[in-house]
Amino acid sequence: MKQDPIKTISTSNAYKSCANEVYKQALETCIRKTRRNIKRLADDPKSAAWAEDGNYFGFKEGFYEIGNWTSSFFTGMALIAWQQTEDEYFLKQILRLAPNYREKVFRRWLDTHHDLGFLYSLYSVPLYELTGDKENREVGVSAAEVLVQRFNPKGGFIRAWGRMDSDEPEFPANMAIIDCLMNLPLLYWATKQTNNGKFHEIAVQHAEMAAKYFIRADDSVCHAYRFDLETGKPIGPDNFCGDSEDSYWARGATWAIYGFALSHKYTGDRKYLDASLRVARKFVTQLDSDIVPVWDFRLPKDSPRVRDASAAAIAVCGFQELAKQGVGEEFEAAKCALLNRLCSSFIDFDEGCPGVLKSGYGSKNAYSSWGDYFLMEALSRELFGFKTWW
Repeated sequence: MKQDPIKTISTSNAYKSCANEVYKQALETCIRKTRRNIKRLADDPKSAAWAEDGNYFGFKEGFYEIGNWTSSFFTGMALIAWQQTEDEYFLKQILRLAPNYREKVFRRWLDTHHDLGFLYSLYSVPLYELTGDKENREVGVSAAEVLVQRFNPKGGFIRAWGRMDSDEPEFPANMAIIDCLMNLPLLYWATKQTNNGKFHEIAVQHAEMAAKYFIRADDSVCHAYRFDLETGKPIGPDNFCGDSEDSYWARGATWAIYGFALSHKYTGDRKYLDASLRVARKFVTQLDSDIVPVWDFRLPKDSPRVRDASAAAIAVCGFQELAKQGVGEEFEAAKCALLNRLCSSFIDFDEGCPGVLKSGYGSKNAYSSWGDYFLMEALSRELFGFKTWW
């Protein structure tokens, strides 16, 4: 009988002790690279999404462009580095970006999309929580206000992309995507800050919609879903990140694992926990002897099997969140296997390369800033019980 690669991972104290040393080396690499990256971002605010050579600063997208959803992965890493090292250098660089984040939601809010959660849950929210600066609270709440304007009450979904004053074919107004589950914590946070229930209600309606339409009968996940704008009735699934409409995008599954777990944390509604568990169990069954998932689990047989290390890092964070909620024991071996594999085979220790995690971006072999952030979050959580801002 073929041995299950996940079950061969030991979770003994001896194994954990050895793994912790590897994790510490990986975290130190993240901190060293973040020291350089956050200054470069503060010097020239921009989007920093992905790069085949790991040089994110060659990515051609400005901070204020509508497609920017990635700048805060650097600020999130810098905030973790600040907490770990207590070096005020990191905070000083982060604060240099405050005018940009403020302008984006107070003056250029039309040039934003649903990923305001990714941007502000890793900037204004933690800065307010860590420093008590009320200006960051104001900016974070404003970002949540802009995000709720994307809500379609007939379909019960938050529109993914495009300016709210247009409906271009490339950025349709009738579409939601699975990634948006990670934007909902900004709305839950704004509820607590303002005592305004509209933020919570919209987050819940979107989570309800996602649980109903995005998880297939076999517990795989689709990337996108469209609705009739006049009636709100579902039209059907769509795809922009997986290999095809019927495919099974690995990172999308991990957004769902983590995102549904977070909605359960904020609401206590068991249906979101059940959704996270269903997707997580299915995800683990798709892992092979290489441990780190192929970027899409339903690729044609002749397609290159590019590994998505960012999906692996997000999955680890999702499993950690489930464990915090008392239901993650069944994923302990998978979590350890994924994190150990990432730290032993996918980290670039070259100090000259801005990127950390050698990953995949779709069918391309590329580094990604989100992969780097979620790796650092996972390591900090595993080693030091880091409290996340989601």
